[in-house]
Amino acid sequence: VQLQAFGGGLVQAGGSLRLSCAASGRTFINYAMAWFRQAPGKEREFVAAITYSGHSTNYADSVKGRFTISRDNAENTMYLQMNSLKPEDTAIYYCAATPNGYYIGSDHRTYGYWGQGTQVTVSS
Repeated sequence: VQLQAFGGGLVQAGGSLRLSCAASGRTFINYAMAWFRQAPGKEREFVAAITYSGHSTNYADSVKGRFTISRDNAENTMYLQMNSLKPEDTAIYYCAATPNGYYIGSDHRTYGYWGQGTQVTVSS
C-alpha cells in the first residue's frame, strides 16, 4: 500500500485542520492506520490509530478530546480532524499503515508503510 498525506497548513491557536491520508492498493481495507508527528529536534510521536474497520481507535493523551481519527474504506482514505490546535501541535504529520488490521498501538516499528508527511504549523 502507498500512502500520501495532505491537508497541513498554517493555523492560529484554537483553530482547526483536517488531514487526509490517501492510500493506493486494494488491500487498504485490511490495514490498521495511524498518524504520527515529528517536531523539529524531537522524536517521532504517536498521535492516533484506527483499526481496519474503524470500530476501535487509540489516541495519545496530548490530543485526546481535540483530535479525531476516522477512515472511509470506500474512498481508501483516512482522516485526522484536529480541533483546538495549540502551538505545541506544530510538527510534520505522517500517516502510517500496518497489515495487522487490529493493531492500534503506538510502536512506530509495527507500521511498515509511511506517507511523506504534511507540515502543520500552529501560531500563537
